[in-house]
Amino acid sequence: ETQAPRNFSIPDEALRTLPETIALLELRLSVEVESAGLCAERRTDAEANDIRALMEQVDAQQADPAVVQIHYDYDFHLAIAKAARNEFIHGFLSYLRPMIVPRFQLGYVVEPALKDSYYARIHNEHKAIVDAIERQDGRAARQAMRKHLHNSLGRVRALARASGVAATDAEQKAAAASLFADMKRPGPTGGTGLGKWI
Repeated sequence: ETQAPRNFSIPDEALRTLPETIALLELRLSVEVESAGLCAERRTDAEANDIRALMEQVDAQQADPAVVQIHYDYDFHLAIAKAARNEFIHGFLSYLRPMIVPRFQLGYVVEPALKDSYYARIHNEHKAIVDAIERQDGRAARQAMRKHLHNSLGRVRALARASGVAATDAEQKAAAASLFADMKRPGPTGGTGLGKWI
């Protein structure tokens, strides 16, 4: 289910990030679906409890969509990745955080009048992921994470269509080149920027 995007002006800077945001969500789908499954299969009881507590904390905030970022739940996703016990997955998603979180406001895709139903739907999606993790059901965790990220991707794609923004091959290549250039820069220890997570 994709909520209709709001019909008002979005700053040009936010519009310019839409193609990259869509590409990053597609990337997250490919990584985080497996992350959720591995988390369900490998997590400790303490980690499962911490993930549920973090979900409840994040989902209870229900801030005004006009003042919250669209990826306000990224810490929840990172906690799942950490409990997947694969340092490459957790490190990669941590590395992407500065590119993913400060994208644009949730208010661009959620009208204030629909805030409560939106947050309830997201909580149900989060709860399905956490319930599967607690049951140690890797298959169900993967399915729940896929649904959650697919729904998010659908909302951002709908916003892009409504705003007349299309991701061209040139824009995708430029965004990827920028990301990979950052990854190749020397890090503080003299290695590449990847060194902090691999």
